[in-house]
Amino acid sequence: MCNNMLHLSMTHYRYHFDRMKYLDFVDTEYEPAPSDLLCEFLVETDETMEFDVAAGAVAAESSVGTWTELTTMRSYVEKLHATVYEIDGSRIKVAYPVELFEPGNMANIMSSVCGNVFGLKGLKHLKLDDIHYPEVLTESFMGPKYGIDGVRKVLKIPERPFVGTIIKPKLGLVTEDHAEVAYESWAGGCDVVKDDENLSSQSFNGFEKRLDATLKARDKAEKETGERKVYMINVTAETNEMVRRAKLVENAGGEYIMFDIITCGNSGFQTLREADLDLVLHAHRAGHGAFTLDPKHGVSMKVIARNTRLMGADQLHVGTAVGKMKEGEEEVLDNIECLTSEMHGVRTAMPVASGGLYPAVVPPLLKIFGYNVVVQAGGGVHGHPDGTYKGATAMRQAIAAVMEGITLQEYAEKHEELRKALEIWQTPT
Repeated sequence: MCNNMLHLSMTHYRYHFDRMKYLDFVDTEYEPAPSDLLCEFLVETDETMEFDVAAGAVAAESSVGTWTELTTMRSYVEKLHATVYEIDGSRIKVAYPVELFEPGNMANIMSSVCGNVFGLKGLKHLKLDDIHYPEVLTESFMGPKYGIDGVRKVLKIPERPFVGTIIKPKLGLVTEDHAEVAYESWAGGCDVVKDDENLSSQSFNGFEKRLDATLKARDKAEKETGERKVYMINVTAETNEMVRRAKLVENAGGEYIMFDIITCGNSGFQTLREADLDLVLHAHRAGHGAFTLDPKHGVSMKVIARNTRLMGADQLHVGTAVGKMKEGEEEVLDNIECLTSEMHGVRTAMPVASGGLYPAVVPPLLKIFGYNVVVQAGGGVHGHPDGTYKGATAMRQAIAAVMEGITLQEYAEKHEELRKALEIWQTPT
């Protein structure tokens, strides 16, 4: 296309955007009402769209607006429009009248605020960076049944961090070996044993058989140690099957289940939560990076964390900052804040640190998280040179050292399990 043709095309494109009246959705003098739902977006445009027009387009297309004037528009509809009330560099804040959303319907809310807007021409990048709910909406969701305080009561651990592990290898162990690894983990000092995100009901380790065998291993470990032990079996499946499996866990005397919040989806999880079982719900975030990884595009982990807590998860993975996961300390702290800050009467949820953890990283990890955390180490337990039992003991010793206010090196002088772990996994610099 010649330069003149390109110029005419771009001019025509801007002309159409002028007709859209997207700028009518921008009012930096607007003060959000207490009942408004508030969203923060990061916006980057291409050369065909001016930034203030793009800001208005986000508000318009995620509420009552569209690309042209409508003969069907009524004055009562216009009152429902979203408003861009703040522009700060590439960041905009948008207020949505609460009447735009069906209470208790997370799929509806997310289809609105991050729906078609992500496909608009003129937007090079768009990221829903945060979301804040008014009380009228938080009251419409169930929230966590247990939360931090309830989880502590289940495990009878009033203060210290929870020590957890994930069965490794992720896949392939037959049921008997799976249960044995779980037993060794609990007996060595873990409070929590969890399936990995991709273990479901494969032929080599079916769900019902695994549930029975692993709960028997739990009972054995509890009897020998005198401590409460819990098994987070993965119920992730088609929605009806997921609920059926959860009920099997409850009937078998289990106290926990885990599910993959991203791949199960909001509605799938809401169905599980609304079954109102006497089970702690642990949310794994498998697949979140597809939405969160790009700093300029997608949906942030903060949004996923707030939504997952609101819908009713008692625990959620939030990153580590010191392990193998990508988030830095600031991002992890933001995620923790989403689970633990005041949310109009919604219970707090327990942050979970998982991904590349081992004893040497426990001190900096707990400096970030505090003691309200599940410290989950997979390879950092099962990779111990003396096996899973000793690996679990070493993790428990690392926790004890921090709580006693002494260095891991000093504690390791009298604790061989920790000493050997520190020899193979060095303290991070």
